[in-house]
Amino acid sequence: MANDLSTPLTGRKRRTRERSGPFHFPLARLLFALIVLVLGGVVLRVVLVDDPDGGRPSAEVAITSTRDGNSVANAVASRPATIIADPQQFPAGATPEVGMDPAAFADTSDAGRPAILPDLSEETANGPIPRMSSTGLTPYLAYRRPAPPLGGNAPRIALIVTGLGINEQGSLDAVDALPADVTLAFAPYGRSLANGVAAARAAGHEVMLEVPMEPFDYPQNDPGPHTILTGDSPRANLDKLFWLMARFGGYFGVINNMGARFTASAADMGPILEEFGARGLGYIDDGGSNRSVAAQLAEANKVPFARASLMVDANPARASILAALASLEARALESGSAIGIVSALPISVQAVSDWTRELDAKGIALVPASALMN
Repeated sequence: MANDLSTPLTGRKRRTRERSGPFHFPLARLLFALIVLVLGGVVLRVVLVDDPDGGRPSAEVAITSTRDGNSVANAVASRPATIIADPQQFPAGATPEVGMDPAAFADTSDAGRPAILPDLSEETANGPIPRMSSTGLTPYLAYRRPAPPLGGNAPRIALIVTGLGINEQGSLDAVDALPADVTLAFAPYGRSLANGVAAARAAGHEVMLEVPMEPFDYPQNDPGPHTILTGDSPRANLDKLFWLMARFGGYFGVINNMGARFTASAADMGPILEEFGARGLGYIDDGGSNRSVAAQLAEANKVPFARASLMVDANPARASILAALASLEARALESGSAIGIVSALPISVQAVSDWTRELDAKGIALVPASALMN
């Protein structure tokens, strides 16, 4: 008793708690131990388990390809390259282009025209567009119509009928009326473009794509939606070009629709011709502007090129059309060749059809436009 009375109060309280106080659970230590265990488990999984996906769910799917399933593409890829050259088109000292033996395209979907080859097509958000194949085959070489055999140095004339595809029946009538050596250019806006292009290729015509380009009086004079403009960035113009190029397939080259302002601007026209060169397409200038820089840019980018000599039906009357065709003959006799542009008006198509029947008697050869490109 004396000891308890003489012990300090704090000491008595401590001994009392030790004898009768509640048991304290070491929660902090337990939590620390759990954290150590979790971290240790994570480290062991990373070290011992080979799982590059980090535990994310995944599935394996077999990937199949149709690349080797196309007999035409396989034939093209396996055949040796041959030189396709016209002595007048490639003078001595010039370097001809390397093409494929036309027999490689014996399996065709359209009579007289090579099938659209998968290796010459690139998928885009807008649809397939032309490209050069891995073997070096170009749409220009694959889809152009072979020039007819000529005797001696006969003058040559090519005609390009433009504006097809917008009126389906008018386009089909033009295909039926015109000889196969007439080149047909289709606008990118028709609702039944596939039908018109297929009919043209089945009849043996080579086909071109018309690309709308900015004229000097744009937008008062508007070639149509997705017109390529000088005020747009190269990227924006290429986006529009890809949309236009995806409207149909099987064309060997491109021709401008209007474009006097655009074709005069090297800074704007340059990326377009560079793209044609990279994709293996030809380009024909319609001859509507003397300020066009297309010839220089085509040469720099190795783009097969030609410039039209005359707009045949600037005055759409039969007498005027026949007079213009006579002028085209005179140019061909003088320089050896000439290219005429004709719109798809029924009166123009009929006049041209009648005129072509008399060319053989005049000693003048009608050839596809691609035969006059260099």
